Amino acid sequence: MSTPASEPVALRLIDREFLIACAPEEREGLLEAASYLDRKMRELRANAKTPGFDRLAVLAAISVTHEFLALRKQHSGADQSLTDGLAALRRKLEAALEPTPPRA
Repeated sequence: MSTPASEPVALRLIDREFLIACAPEEREGLLEAASYLDRKMRELRANAKTPGFDRLAVLAAISVTHEFLALRKQHSGADQSLTDGLAALRRKLEAALEPTPPRA
């Protein structure tokens, strides 16, 4: 089975264009990510004292990474809570389904 060829996709960040190769099925996600990054960089540029492109890119990368890690931590906590709740429910079900010894 052959894999689809990569296609170049033009991404615009601030006032620069970048060509990035990606698989056709990844194109929409890549464009969405670039759009999000562009918005972040523009927000930072509006508040930066020295809005050089490289500095904005690093600041945006740190900001997006911070958001990602916070969401991952939040998600992980939710997963653990769900796992704990399911384990408690399983214990209750097992206790309820245990055969009771006959009374003499």
